[in-house]
Amino acid sequence: MSTQYQDNTDGRLDTAGARSALNPTPPQSAPTSTIPTALTTLITSLSPSSSLHFHLNGRSITLSNPNPHWTLLDFIRAQPSLKGTKLGCGEGGCGACTVVLQVQRRENREDARTRGGRKVKHVAVNACLFPLVGVDGKHVITVEGLGNAEKPHPLQERIAKMHGSQCGFCTPGIVMSLYALVRNAWDGEEGVFRLSERDVEMEGCLDGNLCRCTGYKPILQAAKTFITEDLEGRLVSESDEDEKGMDGVEGGGGSGDDCVDVAASKGTSCGRPGGCCRDSSPSKSSDDATPSEGTQSTEPTSPDSDSASVQVSTTSNLHVDPVSEPASVAKPLKSKENASADAQVEEKTVATSDVPLTSSADKIPQFEFAPYSPTTELIFPPRLRRHAEELLCFQDERRMWLRPVTEQSLLEIMKACPDAKIVSGASETQVETRFKSSEFPVCVYVADITDLNATFLPETEAEIHAMKELTIAANTPLTELEDICKRVCKTLGRRASAIEALRKQLRFFAGRQIRNVATLAGNLATASPISDANPVLLAAGAELHFHHLNGTAISTSRMAVREFFTGYRKTAMEKLPPGSIISSISIPIPPPHIREITKAYKQAKRKDDDIAIVTSGFRIVLSAENTVEDAMLAFGGMGPMTAKAELTNAFLMDKTWFSEDTLSGAMRKLMEDFDLSFGVIGGMAQYRRCLAASMFFRFWHEVVAEFQLGEVPRGIIDEIERDISTGTRDNYNPYEQRVVGKQIPHLSSLRQCTGEAEYVDDIPPQNQELFGGLVLSARAHAKIISIDWEPALMCPGVVSYIDKHSLPKELNIWGSIKKDEPFFADGLVESHGQIIGMVYADSAIEAQRAARAVVIVYEDLPAILTIDEAIAANSFFPHPKMLKKGAAVHTPMEYTFAKCDRVFEGVFRLGGQEHFYLETNAALVIPLEDGAMDVWSSTQNTMETQEFVSSVTGVPSNRINAKVKRMGGAFGGKESRSVPIACLLAIAAKKEKRPMRIMLNRDEDMMTTGQRHPMKIKWKMGVKSDGKLVALDADLYDNAGFSHDMSGAVMDRALTHIDNCYEIPHVFVRGHVCKTNTHSNTAFRGFGGPQAMYFTECIMSTIAEGLNIDIDDLRILNLYKETGRTPFLQQIDQDWHIPIMIEQLKQSSDYEARKKAVATFNSTHAYKKRGISLIPTKFGLSFATALHLNQASARVQLFRDGSVLLHHGGTEMGQGLYTKMVQVAAQELGVPVSQIFTQDSSSYQTANASPTAASSGSDLNGMAVRNACAQLVEDVIIPYREKLGPQADLKTIAAAAYMARENLTAMGFWKMPRIGYEWGNYDEGTQKPMYYYWTQGVGVSEVEVDCLTGDHTVLRTDLLMDVGQSINPAIDYGQVEGAFIQGQGLFTTEESLWSPSSIPLPSTSDSTSISTFHSTSTTSPSPKSSSPPSTSPHGTLLTRGPSTYKIPSFASIPQIFNTSFLRTDLSGNPISWKELRSVQSSKGVGEPPLFLGATVWFALREAVRSAWVGNRGGGGDGDNGGKELGEWKGLECPATCERLRQAVGDGIWNLARVTREKGEGERGWMVRAQE
Repeated sequence: MSTQYQDNTDGRLDTAGARSALNPTPPQSAPTSTIPTALTTLITSLSPSSSLHFHLNGRSITLSNPNPHWTLLDFIRAQPSLKGTKLGCGEGGCGACTVVLQVQRRENREDARTRGGRKVKHVAVNACLFPLVGVDGKHVITVEGLGNAEKPHPLQERIAKMHGSQCGFCTPGIVMSLYALVRNAWDGEEGVFRLSERDVEMEGCLDGNLCRCTGYKPILQAAKTFITEDLEGRLVSESDEDEKGMDGVEGGGGSGDDCVDVAASKGTSCGRPGGCCRDSSPSKSSDDATPSEGTQSTEPTSPDSDSASVQVSTTSNLHVDPVSEPASVAKPLKSKENASADAQVEEKTVATSDVPLTSSADKIPQFEFAPYSPTTELIFPPRLRRHAEELLCFQDERRMWLRPVTEQSLLEIMKACPDAKIVSGASETQVETRFKSSEFPVCVYVADITDLNATFLPETEAEIHAMKELTIAANTPLTELEDICKRVCKTLGRRASAIEALRKQLRFFAGRQIRNVATLAGNLATASPISDANPVLLAAGAELHFHHLNGTAISTSRMAVREFFTGYRKTAMEKLPPGSIISSISIPIPPPHIREITKAYKQAKRKDDDIAIVTSGFRIVLSAENTVEDAMLAFGGMGPMTAKAELTNAFLMDKTWFSEDTLSGAMRKLMEDFDLSFGVIGGMAQYRRCLAASMFFRFWHEVVAEFQLGEVPRGIIDEIERDISTGTRDNYNPYEQRVVGKQIPHLSSLRQCTGEAEYVDDIPPQNQELFGGLVLSARAHAKIISIDWEPALMCPGVVSYIDKHSLPKELNIWGSIKKDEPFFADGLVESHGQIIGMVYADSAIEAQRAARAVVIVYEDLPAILTIDEAIAANSFFPHPKMLKKGAAVHTPMEYTFAKCDRVFEGVFRLGGQEHFYLETNAALVIPLEDGAMDVWSSTQNTMETQEFVSSVTGVPSNRINAKVKRMGGAFGGKESRSVPIACLLAIAAKKEKRPMRIMLNRDEDMMTTGQRHPMKIKWKMGVKSDGKLVALDADLYDNAGFSHDMSGAVMDRALTHIDNCYEIPHVFVRGHVCKTNTHSNTAFRGFGGPQAMYFTECIMSTIAEGLNIDIDDLRILNLYKETGRTPFLQQIDQDWHIPIMIEQLKQSSDYEARKKAVATFNSTHAYKKRGISLIPTKFGLSFATALHLNQASARVQLFRDGSVLLHHGGTEMGQGLYTKMVQVAAQELGVPVSQIFTQDSSSYQTANASPTAASSGSDLNGMAVRNACAQLVEDVIIPYREKLGPQADLKTIAAAAYMARENLTAMGFWKMPRIGYEWGNYDEGTQKPMYYYWTQGVGVSEVEVDCLTGDHTVLRTDLLMDVGQSINPAIDYGQVEGAFIQGQGLFTTEESLWSPSSIPLPSTSDSTSISTFHSTSTTSPSPKSSSPPSTSPHGTLLTRGPSTYKIPSFASIPQIFNTSFLRTDLSGNPISWKELRSVQSSKGVGEPPLFLGATVWFALREAVRSAWVGNRGGGGDGDNGGKELGEWKGLECPATCERLRQAVGDGIWNLARVTREKGEGERGWMVRAQE
C-alpha cells in the first residue's frame, strides 16, 4: 500500500485529518538571495528529485516537496493516528520522541563497491532532531508499528504488566529504544539473539531516555525479564558473545538483522528475527516457545535477612481472577412492549478493559505473558532494497535541503555554496534552529554518502596488527565507531590505548539515539570547547583529512587536530580552499616497542547523557629509563576551545615519570596553564581547575600501575563504575481482598505502551483551530517602554494577538490563594519568562516564530533573585504565621536556652527543583454556543481552571467544562500554573470564535511555571549533654518568586514538618515568604515538607558531631512516643510505627554490619569513600491549612446493561488514581474492574472538585466513591438480590431495577473529619488536629564517592513504608520508588541556576538601562551551547532543558534497590489500621517517600566528611597535603559533583583555589535562588 503526500500552497498535507499545525505556510516575504546563483545553476543542471520515498510502519510513503522546516517528529505527529511519538524537550535529551529507523549498512569495502551484502540495522533516533530528508530509502517504525492494546508486542505487554508505565508519556520512547536493542541482537545465520541483561543497563541502550515517574526500576525489570524469559532458549551465552565480538548498533548487540539484496545474494536472511525463510538456522517458532515457569528472586544482600522478598510469578496457564475477567453485559432493550422486569437478560458484547489478566497465588500477584513470536516483526521492505538513491532537493523561500549520495556531488555543492550547513544527525543544527532561532538557508544532508559514513577494518587479525593508524570515515556514526574501537582494542591491547580512550569517551557521549547519528566530523566542525572526543584526538596526535574540488578532481589535504581549533567555535577550515569538507580522521597506532599510553577522562553533572564540565585526553611516551620522551595533555572545558596544557607539556619533557617532583610540578604547571578567574564563563572556576589537576593525578598513577613503576594506593586509578541493578519488592499482601489489595496494573498502561493513550495535545485537530505562541519577558525586572506587534502580524499564517488590552483591567489578575499575578504583564515585568501576550496563527511553528518577532523595549530595574537579597531589601509577602509550643507560648526562648547544656546554631539552605514532567503544560479550548466552552487542560485542578476561565470570558461557571483525561506527569506543577495557559486560550477563543490550542516548549514551561521553593533556615537548638532535644528557635524563608501563588501554604507545611520524627519540648518557629524576581514558585510533591525535614536532619547531624554522639543513637533518643505532641500540638496516637520500622529495617538491611563495613572500607581507601545513612520520615495527610479543600464528591451510574460509569473529581497524572478508584468501586459493587469505566475528569460531571494534590486523592475521592456505591448497594443491589436471588448478577439487577423505575445513579460525598487546625491557638485542649494521619517511612542508603572528581554512585537503598492496607500495592510501590528517585535528584544532581544581576541593587532608584529585545529571544545560550555569552540579561534562567538541568537517569538509581511495606510489629503480629478511618484503611503515598531521597545526601555527607577527616590528618594529596584545610564547612545541597569535591577539602582543592577580586566587584557567573 502506498500513500502519496503533496504539499499544497496553503501548507497543509493533502490527506484527510492530517494536522496543519506542524506544516506552516512558508513565509512569502523571506529573501531568496541567500542561495548563491552558482548553487541554483548547479542544482538545475543535476535535475534532482524533490520526493522522499520511504516506509512508515510497513506502508510505502511518497512525500513530494516536503516542508523544509520539518523534522521527522513534525511529519509523524501530523499523521492522524500516530500520536505515540511525543515531543518532550525538542533537544534530544529525554527520548520521548524515539523512533526506530530500519536502514541498510554495508559491512565491508567490497559491499560498498558492489552495493551488495547490505545488513539491516535498527537505529533508534530522536525524531525531534532527525531531518525529514534523512528518511529517504529507510523504514520508519513508530510505537504504533509494534502493536496495539488488543494485540500488543510482547515487549509492550511486559512493561505494562510489570508496572513500568505510570504517566506513560515517556513510555513509547523507552519501548522503541528497547525494541531497537532486541532487533539488532538477532543473528539470522545462527538463529540466536546475542543479548544479555547487561546490554540493557550497561551498554547505554536507555541512556537517552528519561522517566520522571517510575524510578526506572520496574522498566529495567521488565526489559531484563523480557530477555531472560521471552527470548529464553534463543540467547547465546556470554562466553559465546565474547568470542563473536560486539557489533550491534544499539550497543552490546550482535551483527544485527541480516538483510542482503536478493539480487546480490541468494538465500540470505531478510531481517525478520526468527522468521525469515532463508535463515540458515532459524529459531524455534512461537508454537515451540516455552514460557518461563517464573522469575527467580533476587539474592538478598544479607543472607541472614529476615525480610521476605517475593518476586512476581510470570507463569502461563493461570486461572483468571474475577477481578480482571471480561464482564458480560446485557443486550440493548429492543422495545418497551416486549420487555419486563422478569424478562431473560440477553448477553451482548463482552466489556473488556486493558487490565492484564491476573491471578493470585497465596496473595502473590501472577501474570500471563504472551510468548514472543519473532515471525510477527516488521521486516525491511523489499521495495526499499531496490530503492535507488538519488540527489534530493526541496525548498521554500527560507530554506533549501539537499541530499547528495556521492562525495563528488557533495563537493560540487560545497564549491558552489561554501557556507552551506553540512548536516548528519542534526543534533546541533536543530537545537540551534529551535532554541536560538538560527537560520540556515542551505542545508546539506550527508549521512547517506557511503564514502563518508563507512569505516572498514581489515578482515584478519594479522592485518589489524599491521595497522599504523586507524582511519575513520568522517561521518561514521558514533555508535558504529564505538564498536570499531572495541574490536581494534581487543586485538591490539595497549597499543590501541588512544583508540580505547576514544571509545571510553564515546560511551558516555550524549544518549544512544544521538550517538546513532552523530559523527566525529560534526564534533570537530562545531568546535565545542567541551567536546568529549576532541581532547583525545588532539592528545593522540590525530590528523584530519580534507577533500575539496580542484576543477572536477578531488584534492586532499591534511592537518593535525592540534592546529584545527582557533577560537570559540572557530576552526582552521577558513584557511582551506572554499568548499572543503572533512573526509576522514586518522589516529596513529604506535609500534609494539613504543611505551606509549593514552587515557581520557570526563566529569559531568551526571554520568550518562551529559555535557562535560571538564574533559581531557592525555598521552605519554616513556623511554626505557622511564623518562618522558613525549607528552601531550589536552583539555576541554578549560577555555574557549579545546586546549593543550602548553606549560605542563613542556615541563614533563625528559622528567622521570615516577617522581613526586614530576607529579607535583606538573600539577602546579597545570594551574598556570589554566588560571581561571572567579567569574569565568561557565562558572565553577575552582572546581574546573581542581578537575584538571585531579585527572592528571589519576593519569600519573595509571601510568605507574600499567608500567609497574611502583606501588599505587587502593582505589586511586579506579573511576566509579556501576553494576547491573537489582532489587526486591515484598509482593505478599496479607490484606488482599477480592479486588482491593490486588496488584492490578495501571488501567491505561497497555495503551500508554502502545502509544494509543491520548494526552491533551493528541486530541484530534478541531475545525478552524488556531495555535498560540507565548510572548515572554526577556528580562527579570524591567519597565516595558514599548511593544511593537507589527513584525509578528506580518508573519505568514498569523491571525492576531492578545495582551493586557484584551480583557478589562480588573480581570487581568489571578492567583490560587491571593490574586496578585496578572495574566499579561501591564507596564512592568517582574520575572524572566513572565507572559506579556500571545500570538495565534494557523500552525504552532508559525505562532512561535511570530512570537519571537515581537519587538519589546525594556527599561531595566534592579532584580532580586535570592533569599538573602530579598532579606536585605525587605522584600516579603505578608505571612504572619508561626508555631509555639511549651515555654515559647508565654516566655522568651532565651530563658529556655539558658537552661540547656549546649546550644547549637547555624544556617542551612536547600535549592529548588524543576518538576520536569515529561508532558509540558498544554491546553485546548473549544468555543460552543451560548458562550459555553470545552476547556481541555493538562491540569490537576479542574475547578480553578473552570472558575478563572469563567472570569476572563465573563460567563458563569456552568458554561465552562474543564476537562482532563490524563496528564503526562504533574507533581504539583499543574495544580495552579496550568490555569493561566487555559485562560489565555479562552480569551483568544472568545475573540475569534475558533478553537485554540497550545503546548509549551520545554524551555517555555521551565521559564513560566515555577518549581519547588528554594528555602533557607536560620536556627538555634538547645540540648542536654546526652543529646536530648530541649528547644528550637528558627526562622524559615522560602523564595516565592514574583507572585504569591501557593508559597504561603508551602511555608505552612514546612513549619509543621520542622520536627520530622523528633519530640522537641519547646518550639518557636516563624515563616517568611520572600518576594523575588524569579518565576513564581509553586506546589511540588512534598509541598515544603521535604525542605523542613532536611533542615531537621541537618540540625541533628550538627548536634551529633558537636556532642560526639552516634547520629543513629541521637535519633532513637529523641523519637516521638505515643501521646507526644508536635509543634502544632497534634498528638501522636496509636498509629505511630516509626520505632518499629527502624528496628525492622535495621534487621532487613543488615544495617549495623554494613555500617561497620563502611568504616573499614574508609580506613583502607584514601581516594574512595563510602557513607551510609538511616533516616525516618513522617508526612501529614490532608490539605493542611485549607480546610475547605478536604472534601470530594463522586457519581456512580449503573446502566441498564449492567455496566458502570464512574466519575469523581480526582485527576490522573500517572499515580494510578483512576485504577484505585475503579478497584474501590468494583470491590463495593461486587463486579470485575472491566465492568467499570472512567472517561475523564470533568467539571460538568463533578462540580467544585478539590485539586488532586496533598497525597489526598485516594482518601477524598475513594471515600466519595465508596459512599456512592454504598447507596446503590443499599437501595438497589441488596433489595433486588433478595427478590431475584443471591446469584443475580449486576446486569440482571440493573435491568430489573430500570423496569421498576429505580434511580440507578448515586452521588457520593465525603469530607475529612476531625481536622480543623486554627493558627494562633496554643491551647492543647481546644486545638484540633491539622492532619488526618501520618504516612511514615524509613530509608537506608549506602553510597561511594570518588574523592578526586566528586563523582558518586548509590550502592544500595532499602525502603520500608507504612501505607496502611494498600488499595493496590503495585501502584504504591511505584509511587514509593518514583518519589524516592525524585527526592534523590532534589538532593544530588538537580540544580537551577540564574544569570547574576548585571545591575547591583542601588541606593537610589534612578539606576536604569534601556534595551530592545525580541520577545522570547535573549542572549542566553541554546541548551547545547558550551559557554553562554557573558551578556546574558540579569535574572535569566539558565537551566531550562535536559541538557542543563539533570534529573536522575537509568544509571542514577541505587544498584540494589529494595522496597517493602510495613506488615507486622516486632513480634510478628499483624498491624491493624482499624482506627485510621480512611478508604479501605489505606494511606496516601504520593509525597511521603520523597524525603527519603535525602538518605543519599546524608550518606554522601558521611563519605566526604570521612575524606575530609583523613585529609586533615595529613592524608591529603597534591602540593600541600592536608594542611591549611581549616574547619570543615560541611556539604551544601544539592550534592553536585562540584560540592562533593569541595567538601573533600584536600591539597588538590587548595592548589586549585580561585579568589574573588572583591575590589573589582567581580561577580559569579551563576546564581542559586536559595542563596
